[in-house]
This record gives sequence, structure tokens and C-alpha cells, in this order.
Amino acid sequence: MRQIHAAVLERRENQRPYAEHRPLAMRQLQLEEPGPGEVLVRITAAGLCHSDLSVIDGNRPRPLPMVLGHESAGIVEQVGDGVDLDIGQQVISVFLPRCEQCEACAKGGKLPCSAGTASNGAGTLLTGARRLALDGQPVHHHLGVSAFADYAVMDARSLIPVGADVPAEVAAVLGCAVLTGGGALRNAAGATGAQDVAIVGLGGVGMAALLVAAGQRSAGRILAVDANEDKLATALALGADEACTPQALGQRTAEIVIEAAGHPRAFETALQATGVGGTLVTVGLPAPGAMSSIEPLGLTAGARTIIGSYMGSALPKKDIPYYEQLWRSGKLPVEKLVETRPLAEVNDALDALAEGRSVRQVLLP
Repeated sequence: MRQIHAAVLERRENQRPYAEHRPLAMRQLQLEEPGPGEVLVRITAAGLCHSDLSVIDGNRPRPLPMVLGHESAGIVEQVGDGVDLDIGQQVISVFLPRCEQCEACAKGGKLPCSAGTASNGAGTLLTGARRLALDGQPVHHHLGVSAFADYAVMDARSLIPVGADVPAEVAAVLGCAVLTGGGALRNAAGATGAQDVAIVGLGGVGMAALLVAAGQRSAGRILAVDANEDKLATALALGADEACTPQALGQRTAEIVIEAAGHPRAFETALQATGVGGTLVTVGLPAPGAMSSIEPLGLTAGARTIIGSYMGSALPKKDIPYYEQLWRSGKLPVEKLVETRPLAEVNDALDALAEGRSVRQVLLP
């Protein structure tokens, strides 16, 4: 049994500022050794995402107590039986492990793994195991990862190896923001780089989609849309040809539109921006019960398509190496999105995330 330090969510909290109410408490936990098919990872960087915040504020109910964090990089320290990873190897986590046996997994990334979805909801690893405890009582895993800690045990199917030359704060973001945003573009929409693209919502996922669009562009133009004008300026610096608020969108449209804000009004804006014959891919996760209003005639008469995409409709073993190489080539400057801060400042970081003052914060243990 190993003693670790981790940020634990013991109660849901929707009152801000989080820096004052402190929903995440740094605790000393007990971490079991990895079982068969599992890996002990020393966490080197962990990204903060709206999916973490949605557990804290109750929009995505999960069993508590729980160690949050699902976007991470780390070093393999120990492996269980049957694991084909090397000690000392750098790995990144993905937030939906794939059993590779269910009907959903046979769909080539289009559908979320049934077993992974069930274990994520239950707060366990893919096998149903829990390896965390606080004073002898079980603590739940977040999306099979629980990276807001100095060490974590994960199922090997939650991990993808990357080269040692990739900085930890870059590697971490590949496993969620880039996988989701870039995958919505490449996998769900089938973007080739020749189409005009619009990105609605310029958080970590939206900005990652923008970077991927710019990195593989051959002819198309990129439009960035967000209510935060500071983010519009950042988008222009990262490769967007135009940037505007939803109110200023006017008649601008694109062949491919990525909605990454997770808000019903953003979905409506994204549909407005979808040109005749175009495709809208929505990756944002609104609050349960949130509703948007659309005109069905616009879909039929305009031959428009709407696609929902989870985790970028990705097969991580295939997609992550593509993004890794795109970063190496200088065409995916993920480091420009990242702001690092100590894990101990996680509650302050939640305020920056909730208020839209950051693109991607990466916490360092």
C-alpha cells in the first residue's frame, strides 16, 4: 500500500468562488499496488477540464468521495501481469477506456465503449476495481484516471505511450482536449484541410480543434466564435482567419462547424454558422435537461447534417500518434494553450476555468 497526495472531492459545490469554498481538499490517501492489466503511473502533469468542473457542480453526478482529473501525462513506475508497457515510459491517459470486445467498440470509434461508460459512471477502473482509499474507506476513480495526485493506478487500456521528447504539459493535453476537438474535426466531420471550418466555443477543446484545423489546412478558412473577446484575439494569433462574437456572426458560414462550448445557445449559434450542405459536430456537454431550439426546415432544405461526437469519435491508439507527430512537425503548438500551476492551487484554478479566464490550465504535482 502506497501513501499518495491527491485532490479529493468529498461534497458537491456550486457556490463560487471555489478558492473560498474549496470543494477539492488535498488528502493523504492509500493507493493499492496495480493488479493484472493495471499500471502504477507517477503523474507529471494533469489538465483541468470542464468535465472535472461538471462533477464538482453536480451537472455530472458521480459517486463521492472521488479523486478528480482525467487528462494527464506520467511515467510508468510499475506494471501488473499482462501489461505491455515499459518501466520509465511516458504515457498519457484517455478518459474512456475501450474493452475492445463490446458491440460499441466494433464501430471504429464512432460509439463510446459500453464497458468503459459503465465503469466511468460507477467510479471504478475498467475491471470494476477501486485502488484508492481514505482511512480505509474506498475512494472512487474519475473516468478511470484520477490524475489530480502524485501517483495513480490505471487500467492499461486507459493509457497510450508517447515519446519522451514530448513535454509533460503538452502530452497531457493530447489525451482529452486535442483528442476530442481534433477528433470531432477529423473523424466525425471528415475534414481534409480543404474545407472552411468554424469553431464555436474557444475553451481548451475548441482551441485544440482550431490548432488541428490550422495544422492540417491546405486551402480552407477558419472562423472562430466566442463571447469572450480576449479569446478571439488568441484565436487569431493561433491561425484563425476571422474571429467574432455570436452577436456579430451575421451571414458567416462554414462547411464544417465544431460546437465545443457545451451550452444550448452555442449549439444554436453553431447551427446558424453551418452552411448549406454543411456538417455541424457537437462535442460540448451541456447541463442535463438543457434545450436548444432549431428549425427542422433548415436541416431539410439546406441538406445540413448534425453529428454528436464523444471523445472525438477517436481510437486513441491510432489518433494520439498522429497528434504527437503533428506537434513534432511544429504544426500543433499545444504549448501555446497551456498555463501551468501547482496542484495545490486547484481550487483557484477552478475559478479561472469557470470564469473563462484560461484556455487550458495544467496542474503539476
